[in-house]
Amino acid sequence: MIKAIITDIEGTTSSLSFVKDVLFPYAREHMNDFVRTHAHDHDVRMLLDEVAAITHVTTDNQVIEQLLRWMSEDKKITPLKTLQGMIWEQGYKRGDFTGHVYADAARNLKAWHAQGKRLYVFSSGSVHAQKLLFAHTEDGDLTPLFSGYFDTSVGSKKEAISYQKIAQIIELAPQKILFLSDIKEELDAAQQSGMQTVWLLRDGVPGNADAAKTHRQAHDFDGFSVE
Repeated sequence: MIKAIITDIEGTTSSLSFVKDVLFPYAREHMNDFVRTHAHDHDVRMLLDEVAAITHVTTDNQVIEQLLRWMSEDKKITPLKTLQGMIWEQGYKRGDFTGHVYADAARNLKAWHAQGKRLYVFSSGSVHAQKLLFAHTEDGDLTPLFSGYFDTSVGSKKEAISYQKIAQIIELAPQKILFLSDIKEELDAAQQSGMQTVWLLRDGVPGNADAAKTHRQAHDFDGFSVE
């Protein structure tokens, strides 16, 4: 019996277009001003120094250039993701946008929580960014539904050991955990750890007959059972 559900965000609970067309451009547009304005804040300074150490650059101008380059390359690097989350927090608080969550996802997350299922998020975006998205949706604050959040600090989403670590942290056997994602490689890794899986195929994405032999497939959260 499924005791816990771990969900991805992009293409799973939320539209890819929200992240691609709203969040990423907003972070890119505001990265330069944010870094220059907050470079002396302790938390921001630590992140900038981490980028400098990784890339062996010496100035904040070079750090900003590197951050923008990573964004263009869609790199899943923790200090970048953390800084993006800080910028998005400004946007949410200003009311520049709200977090997109599919209606079927919000409805089922609420139902699963009411049934006693423990809900978690595992996304490449920082934990801070995850909480911001779910705290500012058209359905209101959904964060009380979740028991925890995981990002790439626990490991790559495409490696089984990351899912094994999560199972250990939440103290459940992998077989009692269901992982939801729109990315086959992530689902493969979760399954290798022993978790159950559902492959979300939203927005008219066709199913894959061969992959369906390995992962259940559904076009939305109404299309599968968690029992």
